[in-house]
Formats: sequence, C-alpha cells, structure tokens
Amino acid sequence: MKTSTEKEKSSKTKRDVMLEAGICDMRYGVKGMYIWLPYGMEIRNRVDSIIREEMKRTSHGEVYFPLLIPENYFKKEEEHIKGFSTQVYWVTHGGDKRLKRKLLLRPTSETAMYPSFALWIRTHRDLPLKIFQIVNTYRYETKQTRPLIRIREIHFFESHTAHETFEESEKQIAEDVEIMSNIGKKLCIPYLLNRRPEWDKFAGAYYSMGADAFMPEGKTLQIGTIHNYRDNFSKAYNIKYKDDEGKEHYVHQTTYGMSERLIGAVVLLHSDSTGLILPPAIAPIKGVIIPVIFKGKEKRVMEFADEVHEDLKDFVIDKRAITPGNKYYDWEKKGVPLRIEIGPREVDEGCVVIVPRDTKEKIKIAKEDVKETVEKELNALSDRLYKKAEKLLREKIVNIEDMNKRKVSRKIARFNWCGSEECGHAIEESLGVSLLGTGSEKEKGRCISCHRDCDTIAYGAKTY
Repeated sequence: MKTSTEKEKSSKTKRDVMLEAGICDMRYGVKGMYIWLPYGMEIRNRVDSIIREEMKRTSHGEVYFPLLIPENYFKKEEEHIKGFSTQVYWVTHGGDKRLKRKLLLRPTSETAMYPSFALWIRTHRDLPLKIFQIVNTYRYETKQTRPLIRIREIHFFESHTAHETFEESEKQIAEDVEIMSNIGKKLCIPYLLNRRPEWDKFAGAYYSMGADAFMPEGKTLQIGTIHNYRDNFSKAYNIKYKDDEGKEHYVHQTTYGMSERLIGAVVLLHSDSTGLILPPAIAPIKGVIIPVIFKGKEKRVMEFADEVHEDLKDFVIDKRAITPGNKYYDWEKKGVPLRIEIGPREVDEGCVVIVPRDTKEKIKIAKEDVKETVEKELNALSDRLYKKAEKLLREKIVNIEDMNKRKVSRKIARFNWCGSEECGHAIEESLGVSLLGTGSEKEKGRCISCHRDCDTIAYGAKTY
C-alpha cells in the first residue's frame, strides 16, 4: 500500500476524497456552503438515523421549529446574543418592502424554542420536557471555511430538555454523555470529553462540555457539545412550572448538539491513499460483489454471483463492462467496507474471496458461509477502525510539566492546571494550543503556569 506522511494524507482527505467519493461538491456560488451529492446524502441520512434511534431510546420527541427567528425573541438573553451577534444572518426585507421587525436565520434554536417552552410548561407534570430536531442552521463564519468542518450552512442536530431541578438536569447530562459514546463507537470516532474553560463555554450556559477527536493532521476536531444551562435561559424567557403546592420555580435546561462534523471526522480519520473507508454503520453500500469474467465462462460466474447476492441484500453486483481493477478502485474510493471477488476458480471451488476495505487482505470462504462471515468481517472492520483511531489519539497525548520548554506541535498536551483564567491563557500562549478544558481525571501536581498545588488535569491542542 502506498504510504504518505500524516500531513499529506490529511490534505488529501479534504476536497479530493469527498468529491471522488461523491459526498459533496464544494463548487457552489456561496462561500462556506456546498452541495450534498446522492452518496453523501445516503451517508448523512444514516448518521441521522443513528441519532434518531438514540433519541427514541431515551424518550426524546422530534420537533421542527421555523427557520426564521424574530429579533425580539433573539434579544432576550443578553449573554447569548453577545456570543452570536457577529455570526447572524439578518433578514430585513420581504420582497422590496422593509420589514417592520427584523428576522434572523437560526444560528441555533434556543431563542426560537424557549418562548414556546414558556407556553408548554405549566406544572411539574409537564416535566421533563425532552425534544430534538435535525435542521440546518446558519452562521456567518468569519474564519477560513473548510468543508464539513467550518461552514456557514450547518446540518445540525440539537436536543433541548427542561427539568424540575439542577440534579435532574445533571442526570440528563449523564444520559447525553452515554449517547455521545454510543454514536462515537458506531462511527468509529474515539474522543476526549472535556469541560470547557469558562471563557470558551456556550454563550448563556452554566457550563459546556466538548467531545474532541484527534485528526491525523495534528489538530483536534470538536464533534459534539453538551451544555447545562441551569436556569439562565428560563429566567430570560420566563419558563416556570408550579409544584404541588402551587409554588412557581424556573426550570433547569440542557442541550446537546452535533453536526456534519461527524462525517468530516470520519473522512479525516478513516481514509488512505486510495480514498475513503466508511464504518459499516453508515455505509450506504455494505459491500460489492465483483464477477471476474473470463471469456467463455461468463454465464457460470454471473449465475454464481447472483446466487451469492441472494443472501447479501445490502451488497450490489458490479456488472459494468470494465476491468476488475477499475471496479476495485472505484469502490475503494467510495469507502465500501467489503468486496467479494468471484472468478471461475471460485465457482469451481464453491467459494468466494472477501476483501475488507481497510486491510485489503484476501479471505477465501465457502459459499454457504458467506452471510455469517460477512457479518463477522463487518464487525471486525468497525473494531479495527475504532482501535486504530483510538491508538492515534492515545499516542498523541504528551504530558507537560514545564510550559516554558517548548511549543506543542501535532500533539495533545496534558498538564496540571489550577483553573484560573490568567494561567489558562498563559498556558495557551506558551504551548501554542487552545485549552480544551478538563476531564474527570484527578492527579496531584502543580499548575504548570503558577506552580500552585492542584489535582486538576487539563488538555490543550491546536484545533480546527
């Protein structure tokens, strides 16, 4: 297999891999927006299906709120508007008439949803309220846009919940953490879960957590965020419930969000010099059957291939009149997890050859064992992809004891931090990283900035 440096590999997994695989076309006339192609839509729909399964399992109801948000809704939460003010797309005209009340395209849906929450929630019997939607959001991204990573039209999943108490909202956060773990495993994306520093939390949140996956290019990519709002938004939007004694209380709220960055992470993590490698859970085509035709033996091979296909409905048969090598290459670019080769020899022996996309190892199996073996090989491929990405993540974590010794390049820095903003910014500047935040680890040591005793472990890395 052709080898390349991590940097070369990563640069290739941008436009080249996505366009060649048929995921999206970036040649649209608005910067930061692009066209989802049929194969990419199939992948995206499968990711959405996984999310919907998790939401159904955890009793969330699906909703759909309008795209346009009135300006007065948006302005109710001061910290929130401050956080999004520079990213909002405003609608000021309807046709040639100036609107009396400006509207905006949703950058996220708190300000659209919460006036309705105030109408829906009356007593404690209306709680918990757990809803989600999968919609497009719009943010005027001022940094350099990058397909599937930093864009202006975002395919966005967001769940919103409301609870009686802070303790119940914390239980919801724990459930969100579990959901994120399940999704990460199905997409073969390991990550670190960090509580963001105060200056980097979501605007209006009590605290925020980010799931950070490490990419071969040497940066971390935030693939999901979980927020506890406490009662910050309920006070702004007057979302209250009455208890059994008729006493009013503000609800406690949480949110959880992800986007097509999940697919961006798959593209960056699971590609090689040929193209994409798709985790089976989101592959539109689980495998392809390729008849290897020799003159005079076409009928026997095609009939045998059709018989194998009867047991493998998630597979396709490639009957195009081109060479087997060209077929292999085409399907490898698309990341199809398994390939089955059938030639005259396989027909004579009553077997097939299975080739996993990641290893390209040829595995000969009896025809009657095809269905069972395919299932095992798909599971094994998922396991290999996850473990390979997890190994990359763990190998790139480096312990830092003195922030003044060196910059951290293409690594994740792990260090003790006292928690102060002053020390946090000093660490970021000295190491040349963004402070990702803190996990659940505790380890006695000294803050690498102020040298005070502390037991909090923090992480830092260059980010997208």
